Amino acid sequence: MKDAFGTPQSLLVLGGSSEIAQATAHRLVTRRTRDIWLAGRPSPTLERSAQALRDRGADTRTVPFDALDPESHETALGKVFAEGDVDMVLLAFGTLGDQARDEADPVAAARVAQTNYTGAVSAGLVCARALQAQGHGSLVVLSSVAAERARRSNFIYGSSKAGLDAFAQGLGDALHGTGVHVMVVRPGFVRSRMTAGLAEAPLATTPQAVAVAIEAGLRRRAETVWVPGKLRLVMSALRHVPRPVFRRLPV
Repeated sequence: MKDAFGTPQSLLVLGGSSEIAQATAHRLVTRRTRDIWLAGRPSPTLERSAQALRDRGADTRTVPFDALDPESHETALGKVFAEGDVDMVLLAFGTLGDQARDEADPVAAARVAQTNYTGAVSAGLVCARALQAQGHGSLVVLSSVAAERARRSNFIYGSSKAGLDAFAQGLGDALHGTGVHVMVVRPGFVRSRMTAGLAEAPLATTPQAVAVAIEAGLRRRAETVWVPGKLRLVMSALRHVPRPVFRRLPV
């Protein structure tokens, strides 16, 4: 169970190799989190991530999980919940894709959507049902500022995140009053392996800053968290810019 400050004792990460997920897990371990499952495709990176958390004192296990195989989600994730209550699920998997390549390759574009949206819908519903059955817990969903409005430069990725964002908000409403808390996190440009080589956007942030914001959001049971917080005002303005004007903006 969570302590008085909202810190989970147990954590399931979907997308265990994610740098944001790793930063969040490490931050929570310095508080009270001790039991961690890292779900992801088996790889040396996933094992190194697990070992780094073990070195910090957390009982960390890896779970084979493939976002692109929804038929396996019930079995793979059910095994985690069968071991005991999970206080927090962090849905952190996703792919940025390559906009120029994906526009020319519909199969590649569909794979971005399947990973970021379809896979998240399946895994999110499996975890939500398990959290509801135990009567408590938080589901933290990593969305993106890109979900707020389609941009020419990344509309394939952005549209998949928009779908995920809407799904997570609706799921939060569906679970309201059940003891399960859903929190949507919308980071801006995050300096990470996924964005290496890309031109840095204004108000860029880091995995560690996102982790701090996630912890703060858990403590106040926030429903939406922007990272950095200034992005909420920026996107509120951009959302209402007329399309002819928006097309000419360097975004």
